[in-house]
Amino acid sequence: MINGQMTAFERLIRPLSQSLTMELAHGLIGMQADAETQARYEELAEKRTEGQLSPGELAELEGMVRANTLLGLLKIEAHALIARVQPS
Repeated sequence: MINGQMTAFERLIRPLSQSLTMELAHGLIGMQADAETQARYEELAEKRTEGQLSPGELAELEGMVRANTLLGLLKIEAHALIARVQPS
């Protein structure tokens, strides 16, 4: 959300998040990048900080960031589902 407003991206994934099952929610929460992907992300991030990314590498890094953003939003929805179904 930006300033309390749901972003277009959040509105687009809302139907998907409403279809989450408990099994899928737990699976999403446990998802993380494998070691190779994490190492590549760190390499690209460091090169970006140093101003040494090629256009192809920048596109690769931006794709990783978009995927991570989507996964992060889905994880938020998964946590919310679990909290609704299994209140503490």
